[in-house]
Amino acid sequence: MAMTAADRHDYSAFLRPSESGGRSLELLVKGARCAACLSKIETEVRALPAVESARLNLTTGKLTVGFAPGAGDPSLVLERLDGLGYPATLYDPGKAAAARDAEGRKLTLALGVAAFGAGNAMMFSVPIWAGLFGQELGPATRTLMMWMSGVIGAPCAVYAGMPFFESAWRSLRSGRANMDVPISIGVILTLVISFIETVLRGRDAYFDAAVTLLFLLLIGRWLDHRLRASARSAAADLLAMQAPSATLVAEGGAERRIPLSEVAPGDELIVRPGERIPVDAVIAAGVSELDKSMLTGETLPVRVAAGEPCQAGALNLGGVLRLRAVARSEDSAVAAIARLVEAGAQSRSKYVQLADRAAALYVPVIHTAAALTFVGVWALGLGPREALLRAVAVLIITCPCALGLAVPAVQVTASARLFRRGILVKSGAALERLAEVDHIVLDKTGVLTEGRPQLIDPVPAAIAMAAPLAKASAHPLSRALAAYAGPTLLADDVVETPGQGVEGLIGGRRARLGRASFVGVAGAPASETELWFGIEGETKIRFVFADQLRADAAATVAALKARGLSVEILSGDAFAAVSRAAEQAGIEVWRAALTPAEKAALVAERTAEGRKVLMVGDGLNDAAALAGAHAGMAPGTALDASQNAADLVFSGERLEAVVEAIDVARSARRRALENFSFAALYNLVAAPAAMLGFVNPFVAALAMSGSSLVVTLNALRTGAGRP
Repeated sequence: MAMTAADRHDYSAFLRPSESGGRSLELLVKGARCAACLSKIETEVRALPAVESARLNLTTGKLTVGFAPGAGDPSLVLERLDGLGYPATLYDPGKAAAARDAEGRKLTLALGVAAFGAGNAMMFSVPIWAGLFGQELGPATRTLMMWMSGVIGAPCAVYAGMPFFESAWRSLRSGRANMDVPISIGVILTLVISFIETVLRGRDAYFDAAVTLLFLLLIGRWLDHRLRASARSAAADLLAMQAPSATLVAEGGAERRIPLSEVAPGDELIVRPGERIPVDAVIAAGVSELDKSMLTGETLPVRVAAGEPCQAGALNLGGVLRLRAVARSEDSAVAAIARLVEAGAQSRSKYVQLADRAAALYVPVIHTAAALTFVGVWALGLGPREALLRAVAVLIITCPCALGLAVPAVQVTASARLFRRGILVKSGAALERLAEVDHIVLDKTGVLTEGRPQLIDPVPAAIAMAAPLAKASAHPLSRALAAYAGPTLLADDVVETPGQGVEGLIGGRRARLGRASFVGVAGAPASETELWFGIEGETKIRFVFADQLRADAAATVAALKARGLSVEILSGDAFAAVSRAAEQAGIEVWRAALTPAEKAALVAERTAEGRKVLMVGDGLNDAAALAGAHAGMAPGTALDASQNAADLVFSGERLEAVVEAIDVARSARRRALENFSFAALYNLVAAPAAMLGFVNPFVAALAMSGSSLVVTLNALRTGAGRP
């Protein structure tokens, strides 16, 4: 029933300005599970008056609706979604997480009830089955056993079947049929026939078959939910990179902390060493070094001074900075990357999985076969009872249990194998996408390289001399030097000069550690990859650093090429550093000094060329590219936002994990296709047998269970041996 104008609520207070000049509304949509759901929702909502865009993220359930400037009625969107069978509420991240948790608890409880019902209903069915072996029960005892089986099995089947019944009802209300429709019809008809047979003192009842069917189907549904549950929103983690508050310099020079949301362009802010830049700003006073590795991929700190711009999320390593804000938090560089990540996740969620494609063919064929069986048998004069039994047998024996287990069983097996090798798979669809990739994009810092400066040709005596000063500095090169030295005493009277170095007393003598000019070395060229150390009146010592390639980087690149994959580097680091890494790794195509948006644009460009891109990155500047690629991987040392934007996360120092993941993903895809082929062959044989009356619902249930067992056993072969 459509809402009237009086029934509609006013949602105008929840509309937010959008980049296009219009307004946008964020909703939490319930019940959307696949690419077909996504396509239908977006198409129907975009067809509403004044709606310019509609983007649904299947992982989070968030639907973002964009309205034209000064137009649009949000209540119409909610009304349309309700009519489609996808009720929606205003989006709240906490409620979205609670809804996912509730769905998991519901599936777990339904699975437990189905297991209980299947086991206990079977206890009363076994004596009835004994009649097949000449151990016939008396009529009264048989009827009692059938009633006991029904008392236990029927309520369990109704409860355990609710996830399927609700999904089927939503689907039918919207004028379409998903895979849950034949499941629901088969279960309900099986229960109805079983009760009729019990009341009429017939020969067979199938309560145990109905609840066992649901138990097997719920296993696949629960496995799928567990894989989905590990996928979190990377955009939320990106925004968490920003400082929660900022230090505002008020009139008269007084300082006070204010929420980040209250910072406005023109405000003066103070950022002390160890704090992150809260918003995009220009430095009004002060000199320091910023760690921008997570923003741009630059390995070494960047020296900044008055008049230079700085981006939100950069870490202040040195002196106190006075900033003048040039943007609000929602307009910062980090927020822009978050929007790119959301857009990438949106395009990725439209990927149609193998199970969705199979369901699109399965549902109409099985419905048609069951309907033709019922009509044909009745028309041949065998009566409505026999016609209904054969139609139900068709629905049961062709039930998509094997189809429902075909992909989840393979995905869980593959995920377990990869987990044992230190690779975490965050979503089932990721394995399917990973199996399709033909082009690899690697970040340099932290992916091809170890992501931390390493001292070249260390001399223990020299390190021991400089260690007391290195321990007192937060500079990355100093930390690397201190790591080589191990435990040592700190220098006295330490003073750090932002952008230059640190000085102090070692054994009562003044010493310096930092740039060549700071230490007193005349004529030495400035270098971001070296430190100088000197004690007054003594020879100066130079320490040279480099971000070393991972030990297996070159071998991994060669293995990827051997599998027919093309490889390139997209990095935000300097040209010289990227060129050197590319040459050492054996990669001919590379780009350097890229911004996060440029990385994402290049990944989109490769996609437009028809390539299936696997992006491997670890920094904040990689998050948008990770989300926009066909598949994404990140090392365990990566930023949380990058790990959440990626589909797979690998631990340890081995880049070889990328090759292993691709091999297992390709093996998993082959096993899934084998399972689908078996399910199709099984249905081609089983369906005609049920239509001709050779198979009753009991035998159909046994055959269906056997097909599920075959599919599961085949899934266990995933990743075994050489792919």
